[in-house]
Amino acid sequence: MKKYLTIIALLTIIFTGCKKENDPPVITAPQSTSVEITETVELSFSFNAMAGFKSASVSATGGEAVIKNDGSEGSESGTIVVTFTAGKDIGAGSVILTLTDNDSQIVTATAVLTIESVPVISVTQNVTANTTWNTGNIYILEGRITVVSGVTLTIQPGVIVKGREGSESNATALMIARGGKIMAEGTADSPIIFTSVSDNIIPGEIASPNLAPTLNGLWGGLLILGRAPISAEAEAMQIEGIPASDLNGLYGGTDPADNSGILRYVSIRHGGANIGEGNEINGLTLGGVGSGTVIEHVEIVSNQDDGIEWFGGTVNVKNAVVWNTGDDAIDTDQSWGGTLDNFIVINPGDECFELDGPEGTMVAKHILKNGSCYAFDAQGLADLDPNSNVDMDGIYFFGLKAEQDFDELPTVYECTFSNLQATIPAGSNLTDFFKGGSDAFATAVATGANTKGANPDVFLGWSWTAVSGSLNNF
Repeated sequence: MKKYLTIIALLTIIFTGCKKENDPPVITAPQSTSVEITETVELSFSFNAMAGFKSASVSATGGEAVIKNDGSEGSESGTIVVTFTAGKDIGAGSVILTLTDNDSQIVTATAVLTIESVPVISVTQNVTANTTWNTGNIYILEGRITVVSGVTLTIQPGVIVKGREGSESNATALMIARGGKIMAEGTADSPIIFTSVSDNIIPGEIASPNLAPTLNGLWGGLLILGRAPISAEAEAMQIEGIPASDLNGLYGGTDPADNSGILRYVSIRHGGANIGEGNEINGLTLGGVGSGTVIEHVEIVSNQDDGIEWFGGTVNVKNAVVWNTGDDAIDTDQSWGGTLDNFIVINPGDECFELDGPEGTMVAKHILKNGSCYAFDAQGLADLDPNSNVDMDGIYFFGLKAEQDFDELPTVYECTFSNLQATIPAGSNLTDFFKGGSDAFATAVATGANTKGANPDVFLGWSWTAVSGSLNNF
């Protein structure tokens, strides 16, 4: 019996000596990589865990990291995908992944990152060949840059264009000449932003990190010129804000369907540089622009002169917001023959609307509909000429104060004012604000709660106006 016990004891010793502990888990980090500030990248870590995967966690320097795809419970191998978003500081960064197996063994691996600045490209010459400005880049206008006739400038989503400071003949601007095209198609998630070189904004941001939305005149603006008819002294004229010596500044012609390209999800900020006494550049200038051009989802923030100004032409504009202009928010001249649909005006320095009539023999009517105007800081509501030719429908005015007025109704052409609405201060009368031709306004304007006006939802997410909270009462 003792003999058998001895054999069993020896076997126990042998088997115990052969038992092998599970090896610690192993993680393989991805190779070191470069990432631009605020850019988001995915990093794949592979692992082996003989005892089976239990859990993982991640930390980072130079940015933020989260686990996108985790390991499977109990798996002996696999891949863990981590999403890293770089911060705004240039330099070194890292992602540290920690893995625990079912034997409570812990191991870490580090992915080394280099955080680089966003590419900044100076634009010093006119655009004379088809050109693309690429997503992720910042472009600096070093002067007045023109996209010449026959050439197309494509601006991809998320691009930021910054104008160098300058005034008079040195005022910076981007101008699309007659026959040229701009294809600036941003998206609701990635708008295209035109701003000043003093703005520290980078791709991926909506609000400026350092400039107030009331600061203006830091650069010029965006001018689009076309060959659609205008009502002026001649078939073609030199656009306001551009020196007469620059013949690229001509606008007007005989093609109402002229096509100057596309503006979609575009924000234009801090412009309106002065090239001479009373000759500033508007946020968005549309001179003789034809109906073949698409302009929708546009924002003008803090321009020293007007927000959007039309000089004749037939282009339609949809979903526009104009916030904090030094002069008028919406300005029309020379028989513009298009429609502005769904728009918001907030605090113009002068009038919400300046709507002038034809200056030549060509006569066209424009339509303003579905608009909301917060006029607290405005000097007035609307300024029209006797020969203005406009229909207004579904416009809501609020934030009114004493001395503001809609002071003149056109008399030369038959115009229609319908579904207008205003919230007026307590103790005031409607005719305190809608003075000229008050009998005509008596059936056109209603007081009370807001049931007319714009749909503000189309500006959410992509516009600085919405992100700032300035649309909360619309």
